[in-house]
Amino acid sequence: MEKFRVQRKATKMVIGHPKYKESQRIAVFLSMQDEIQTEDIIKDIFKQGKECFIPQYKPQSNHMDMLKLASVEEISSLPVTSWNILQPSDDDIREEALSRGGLDLILMPGLGFDKNGNRLGRGKGYYDTYLERCMKHPRGKPYTIALAFKEQICESVPVSENDIQIDEVLYEDS
Repeated sequence: MEKFRVQRKATKMVIGHPKYKESQRIAVFLSMQDEIQTEDIIKDIFKQGKECFIPQYKPQSNHMDMLKLASVEEISSLPVTSWNILQPSDDDIREEALSRGGLDLILMPGLGFDKNGNRLGRGKGYYDTYLERCMKHPRGKPYTIALAFKEQICESVPVSENDIQIDEVLYEDS
């Protein structure tokens, strides 16, 4: 029950956020079980007439693309990866966000976060590598928001020279 309440609050925080409201092209992760659930956010993206992009991870590397999602209903038909994540298959032809207009906003997961914008991911560097690619795009780096449970907020998280700070962490008490 508590987790459900926190999930609803996180959704409201995102949907009410000024950066979300002004964004047209939004990338959002499809949640794993231990992450803030994003399905209601994705529904709102489509309801608002915005464009939605979801990650496609390449497990043998640290390469990730953000591919366009056509509808909320399409999510249930996506294949499940070995990490138990839904994502488009390798042979699925879709628009990659950086091939056209770039992104306005990326909603990101993580294992831990500090208040300086440092993010502890799952160790492969997918988001950091993708943000580097975004910085080379004419539109530049999109605004980044991490979604977290308050238990994931730490005094500090380990960082390396390749880690790119996120702009904001949204969690229940933020």
